[in-house]
Amino acid sequence: MAYLNVHPQLLQALRTVLDTGSLTAAAERLGFTQSALSKQIATLETAAGTPLVRRGPRGVEPTEAGTRLAARAATILDQLDAARRELDDAAAPLDGRLALGGFPATAMELVPRAIARLRADHPSIRVGFLESSTLVQIRRLRAGRLDLALIAVGEGLPEYDLTGIELDRLPAGRLLVAVGRRHRLARADRVTVDDLAGEDWVAGRGGRSEPQFGAWPTLTGARVVAELGGWAARLGFVAAGLGIMTVPSLAAGILPADVVAIEVDDPAWTGRTLSLARIGALTPAGAAVRSALITEASAIAARSRPGPADQHRR
Repeated sequence: MAYLNVHPQLLQALRTVLDTGSLTAAAERLGFTQSALSKQIATLETAAGTPLVRRGPRGVEPTEAGTRLAARAATILDQLDAARRELDDAAAPLDGRLALGGFPATAMELVPRAIARLRADHPSIRVGFLESSTLVQIRRLRAGRLDLALIAVGEGLPEYDLTGIELDRLPAGRLLVAVGRRHRLARADRVTVDDLAGEDWVAGRGGRSEPQFGAWPTLTGARVVAELGGWAARLGFVAAGLGIMTVPSLAAGILPADVVAIEVDDPAWTGRTLSLARIGALTPAGAAVRSALITEASAIAARSRPGPADQHRR
C-alpha cells in the first residue's frame, strides 16, 4: 500500500494557492518566490501522482484531486499545530496560557485593548492571537488550535456549522459608513440609505473563505471603484476622497484623522452579532479573557460618536 509521504510545507503551499487563487499572491503570503512555490506544487503533484491545480481564466483552480487533498491538508495542518501546542505545554505547563482567534476587524481595537487589560489585571495570563476568517477559526477550534474565537454571524455571512460550539454574545455596536473629512456627508449626524446612492465605494478583498465589508449591504446598484485587501489601504482611499466604505463600530475608534464615521438609518438591515466561541468548559484563564473581551466590547459599543463639530475639531 502506497502512502503520500510529503513535507507539511507542501500541503500548506497547496492550501494557500487554492485559498488565494493565485501563485503570485500565495508566494507573497508564504514568503517564497513564485518559482519556488511552483516547484513545491510540482513536487506535491509528483508525490500524489496526479495534477492538483490548473491555470484557468480567473487564476489557479483546483482539480478534483486538488480539492480533495486540500480538504485533508487543512485537517492535517491543524492537527500538527495542535500537537505542537501539546508538546509545548508538556515542557512548560499552561499556567494561564491561551490561544485566541479573531477576524481582522477585532484586531484593530477590541483584542489589543482586551489583552492590555489582561496584562494589567492578570499578568500571569499569556494570550496568543491568531487573525483569520470565521470559517478558519471554527476549523481551528475543532482541531484544538484555538481555545477561544471571536466570530461574526448574521445577515450577509455564510451559515456556519456551529454544532458542538458554545457561543457567548458580545456587544457589537452598529455598522457605520466611513467618509473622507471633505465629503459632502462628513458633517451629517446620520444618513439614510438613499443618501448613499450614487456614491463610489471602496470594498474589502480577501481569500475565498473570507467575507469582506463591501458597499452598504442593503444598497442596490452600488458602484465599487476599488477592492483592497488591507484596512489601511481602504481607509487611505477613503481619506483621499476616492470613495466611501462600510466599517463596523469595532473599528470606528481608530479611524484616521481624515476619515469620519457616520451612522445609517436602515430598517432593512437586521445586523450581525459578535460572539465568543469555544468548545467545552472555560478554564480560569479563559474566563478572565472572556471577561476582558466583554468589558472592552461593551465600552466600544457604548462609545457615542462625536457630533460633527467635535469631529472637525479633533
